[in-house]
Amino acid sequence: MTETTPPAPPLDSRLLSILVCPVTKGPLVYDREASELISKRAGLAFPVRDGIPIMLPDEARKLDA
Repeated sequence: MTETTPPAPPLDSRLLSILVCPVTKGPLVYDREASELISKRAGLAFPVRDGIPIMLPDEARKLDA
């Protein structure tokens, strides 16, 4: 029997509307399944841990081209 992790809860829409990429100051897209905020312009995915966006470039994952 395999355990699957349930998807993260939705991110507050008000919070998402004010957050921007710390690198490009551009918009972010929330990937609920991966629990990440995606900056397409910067090519980075910022983690969301326990409902808290970690907006540090050093913590971001580089997106595949």
